[in-house]
Amino acid sequence: MKILVPIKRVVDAYVAIRVKSDGSGVETSNVKMSMNPFCEIAVEEAIRQKEAGKADEVVVVSAGPQQCQETLRTALAMGADRAIHIHTDAELQPLGVAKLLKAVVDKEQPGLVLLGKQAIDGEHNQTGQMLAAFMECGQATFAAKLEIDGDTAKVTREIDGGLETLAVKLPAVITTDLRLNEPRFASLPNIMKAKKKPMDIMTADELGVDIAPRYKTVKVSEPPKRQAGIKVGNAAELVEKLRNEAKVL
Repeated sequence: MKILVPIKRVVDAYVAIRVKSDGSGVETSNVKMSMNPFCEIAVEEAIRQKEAGKADEVVVVSAGPQQCQETLRTALAMGADRAIHIHTDAELQPLGVAKLLKAVVDKEQPGLVLLGKQAIDGEHNQTGQMLAAFMECGQATFAAKLEIDGDTAKVTREIDGGLETLAVKLPAVITTDLRLNEPRFASLPNIMKAKKKPMDIMTADELGVDIAPRYKTVKVSEPPKRQAGIKVGNAAELVEKLRNEAKVL
């Protein structure tokens, strides 16, 4: 079985986000970029499934500018076998990404598409669900545990009341949550080997996909700064402030 893992290049999770002065978006110039953390978990899980003998090949795919190839090489260094870069400098929205991935799925015919539940930049949580709809296949979201048995994937996910276990027939789309695993660090020898692993480069036009944006970002702004807290002398004063100032009672 082949596992396809879509990944995204985002501002590093440990970098302080700055909004552009014109409010058009987030500043990305001279900012450290890295693989989306949920995508790292998906890559790690795909590699583990291959190591367990459940898959024969792990293919990673990313859409975006030239720099996405660095992120793909990171995934190859972790243990993926092959990479696909859909080169575009255009703005990508979840619907466009899902269409691109559907075109790649048609070419690659994977038995499983494993991707992060969301990216930490847009926080959309839409691409996996849209892709499953385009593929007309089963899906399981927010996977905290994954077991593959033949043509069935058993997914355990955390819900408000406890744990829920789903069984989906393959091919399917599964999105990963934080508790699924802890991604490995790429060793230096594997980083060197990754430079020689194959990477196919294509464009949206070659795939015949329209990625035109469906909505426009009007303005991006920082959230208001939190007000300093206060201390109250007793419970009665607390109730009074909650009722008359906070107006939550």
